Amino acid sequence: MERIEAFEKMLSDLQAQAEFERQKMAELKAAGKEKTATYRQYFGNRLFYKMMLDKYKQYGLL
Repeated sequence: MERIEAFEKMLSDLQAQAEFERQKMAELKAAGKEKTATYRQYFGNRLFYKMMLDKYKQYGLL
């Protein structure tokens, strides 16, 4: 049971961080700062989060 709880926490944290970074990217984009290192870091992170969430969907965990 402990393992399932750890998975659920990880999934929740991953989803929350992905949403937080999506919002930050929108703010930076609205300010015209799409070429900044911060924006690009968020973009790279977003691709990673999408890959992870897609893998969970592939295995029927989402």
